[in-house]
Amino acid sequence: MKIFNQNIEFSTKGEIEFVNITKKLEEIVTKSQVRDGIAHIFAPHATGVLVLTEADRNLLEDIEKILEKLIPKQASYRHPSNAHSHLRSMFLSPEKTLPIRNYKLVFGTWQSLLFIETDVHARHRSLIVSIIGE
Repeated sequence: MKIFNQNIEFSTKGEIEFVNITKKLEEIVTKSQVRDGIAHIFAPHATGVLVLTEADRNLLEDIEKILEKLIPKQASYRHPSNAHSHLRSMFLSPEKTLPIRNYKLVFGTWQSLLFIETDVHARHRSLIVSIIGE
């Protein structure tokens, strides 16, 4: 069994930003030379999450609207300045695991892997990618 680890590094501009990491992840899977296995991606951040969804601009605007509706930025919170960012991250996962078959990630027809920045400021982000398989 092979284990391959690599990080994905990028910067965000602030709240709510969607970063499509699909192509970078596909490059890492190719580099790993794992034929069949899994890719686990983890965002070690309190205010950043990963989602599998269609990368359609209108849908991304809908996601932004629903996050604001469910957990509004201007509500009364005890935590200063970015409580809503932390609360939004609680309801979305910081990790995803995807299958690898024949040296390629397996996605649904319209799926892409996106990082969502929920914090109020620009941030440097690092995702941990662990690939395990044969």
